[in-house]
Amino acid sequence: MPVVALLGARQVGKTTLALEIAKIIQKPTVYLDLELDSDLAKLHDPENYLTHCNKKLLIIDEVQRKPDLFRVLRSFIDSRIRDGERTGQFLILGSASGDLLRQSAESLAGRIRYLELNPFTILEIHESNADGFDIRNLWLRGGFPGSYLAASDDKSWKWRKDFISTYIERDIPFMTSRAPSTTIRRLWSMLAWENAQQINYSKLGSSLGVSYHTVRNHLDILTSAFVVRELQPWFGNTKKRLVKSPKVYLRDAGLTHRLLRIGDYDDLLGHPAVGASWEAFVIENIVRELPDTWDYSFYRSSAQAEIDLVLEGPRGMVRAVEIKFSSAPKLTRGFYSACEDVGATEKFVIYFGSERFSLGNDIEAIGVLDFLRLVTTHS
Repeated sequence: MPVVALLGARQVGKTTLALEIAKIIQKPTVYLDLELDSDLAKLHDPENYLTHCNKKLLIIDEVQRKPDLFRVLRSFIDSRIRDGERTGQFLILGSASGDLLRQSAESLAGRIRYLELNPFTILEIHESNADGFDIRNLWLRGGFPGSYLAASDDKSWKWRKDFISTYIERDIPFMTSRAPSTTIRRLWSMLAWENAQQINYSKLGSSLGVSYHTVRNHLDILTSAFVVRELQPWFGNTKKRLVKSPKVYLRDAGLTHRLLRIGDYDDLLGHPAVGASWEAFVIENIVRELPDTWDYSFYRSSAQAEIDLVLEGPRGMVRAVEIKFSSAPKLTRGFYSACEDVGATEKFVIYFGSERFSLGNDIEAIGVLDFLRLVTTHS
């Protein structure tokens, strides 16, 4: 593609990756960081500057700080395509997805591809260090490089504290002037306690002293900032009454634990939110590894029949996935009923262990690492 947009949260490694690409790509490169006034000034007259970057890969970091640039890019891209330069013209990096996607979709339709860079995943860490892999460390600290690779839990804790403060005090105000930083901090902390639960906008709004719609808008901000994920309910061919509200998940376990003031693994095991944290951690890793030919949702009926994760893939494949923080998982009657409702062809319980064994009724207990391998190799 002429343009690739690399999106993701701050400090996830977008700039590091882009600069590594600049070293190996077979063409001259120019790097601009639009958080620097000096680089931002270069695009004061973008048409003039872009003319001088012909035949080069232009890497533009924090591109959301120059939203009017997309309109200008289009004519330059088309001109370079006519000259035979069809790919690798621009690599743009952004840490706020919502507005960036809307602006570029209009101006660069058919010329841009979006890639999301996430914090470290279970599979990535295991593949890089199979002999010393300890899932507990990744779960506790989260996958941001600065947190996961910190020399100690204390330094990881401080990194996450600084990350949250920076997001709230600097990045969120840049993204919108309608959301006071104190309100966003309180909402983010409340969501840590509501992790893996259905969203009750009215309840959250009442606690924050704001309206239902304000909570909805603030949640959109956190979603656009790549720190919150909304899991949509399953809507299929069934006569049963289904819930309509999405479930909310904090995307990085380390940030969740910092907001909940969980400092070490022992604290985590004794915390009332441990089950929700494990569920969010597992689901985020599955969603990141899931091929784009699959859809994901959750199932819950008004009678409380429930499946944590419904994966629908090619050829009518439907995987029902229940997530349990237990070494001896047990299922409720509602799971069996829900599997019939969604037409599950495979049924799994991901538990806190590593062996695979049958639970009867065509249900298999499986560790998260083995399930992720299954997702990536047999889909």
